[in-house]
Amino acid sequence: MNFGTPPISPSLKPFAGVIPNVIALPYGRTLPFYIKAPSWRNMLKLMARLSGTRLEPTMEAMAVVKTEMRLRVVISFVKVHHASSDWHTILYITIDHPIPPNAPTGWKYKNGDTSTLPWSYTLSQMPAFLRDGADSPLSKFYTIPSTNELPFPVLPISFPNLATYLATALETARDAMHDSSSGVRRLAKYIDQFYPNDRPTFDDGPERGGMRQRLKNFVGMGSRPQRDRNADVYELVTPFVADDFGR
Repeated sequence: MNFGTPPISPSLKPFAGVIPNVIALPYGRTLPFYIKAPSWRNMLKLMARLSGTRLEPTMEAMAVVKTEMRLRVVISFVKVHHASSDWHTILYITIDHPIPPNAPTGWKYKNGDTSTLPWSYTLSQMPAFLRDGADSPLSKFYTIPSTNELPFPVLPISFPNLATYLATALETARDAMHDSSSGVRRLAKYIDQFYPNDRPTFDDGPERGGMRQRLKNFVGMGSRPQRDRNADVYELVTPFVADDFGR
């Protein structure tokens, strides 16, 4: 976890540091915050277990923005080496930013294209793995669009609620698997391609209303006692220091 571009290495290292209770996100010209995990399932598993951690805007952001602030989430998949078959999952997060009326290409940020980065990502230097486009040989990205059923998340938001948002985005992509008119299905295709053994068996559960419980079952929390909040942080590969982002 950090701001900017995550390091990618074929070797996994033990997680260093402590996950803070609060991760404060700045507004405007700032690098995206990222969370990196070895796989999609590892990402959801970690976030679902960190019930005491939440994302919220910085005090400076709240002084500037007087309305509710929403997140823009981009999911990236990066190949650890050109000769490897392993792909890491990276979650990029910024606070949504309005598109200036005079922006020359502002229209392309409003059509829900999953292959276009949000406007808020153009306000600072773009992370390296997002510069090669949405479907390059070594990296892919998917911008979660806003829909009536799945609007952009509102800050503050807990990690478990953010995990539920991600799981619902994947279910939405699976529902669109036979729709070739949009790019919504790309998320499901990427995850099935890169992590074929991670597909959850959600078919026996209720539909949207039971997503939170289905997510718990998927990450192994449905019937087992809750573990320590840092029990699974070893599955991330980037050291994190609480004092850098917590307050």
